[in-house]
Amino acid sequence: MRTVDPAKHAEKKRHITDTAAVLFARKGFERTTVADICKAADISTGSLFHYFPTKRAIFREIFEQDGQDNAEVFARARELSPWDGVLLVVDHLCAPALDRSVAGLVLEVVAQASRDQELWDLLARNELVVRDELAALLRQAHDAGQIALPVSARTAATWAQGLVDGLFGRLVDPDFDANEQVTTLRLILSGFVGAPAP
Repeated sequence: MRTVDPAKHAEKKRHITDTAAVLFARKGFERTTVADICKAADISTGSLFHYFPTKRAIFREIFEQDGQDNAEVFARARELSPWDGVLLVVDHLCAPALDRSVAGLVLEVVAQASRDQELWDLLARNELVVRDELAALLRQAHDAGQIALPVSARTAATWAQGLVDGLFGRLVDPDFDANEQVTTLRLILSGFVGAPAP
């Protein structure tokens, strides 16, 4: 029996999901076929089904990987001063918005989550983890005297997430410059929690 190399297996899965994400963003979930994904990823149908049982499983995995990526950033954030950690997390959450093609994926995940309870639950778990991690960093930043924090840390974390969501929501506007507005978002968040301007 052939031994599976976990690193290579994970790398191949990531290649498939990264490729599929571009197609889902451009064509939508329903109009993207397994054949489309196989062609773009340069793999056979049999190989694809070795990694994912269904097209929907590929779609869900995109957001499973988001959660894993977030966890790595949270670990790095904890090694910084608390407020710098907050800014690192916020920048990480905003980063996909710098690619305008992501707008299509944002619209698609909203549509799919409304009819896929497993995806809905996955997104909700990811959001809860982000909120808890941000709240912990904000609380530590307050305790260290870095921010004033006029509301609870959890409320501030919720609003930080809302600002990030708003950034993604504006991607459908062709005149919206996400690069420029990430700086504005940082200013708004800093003012809200009473931190020095970034």
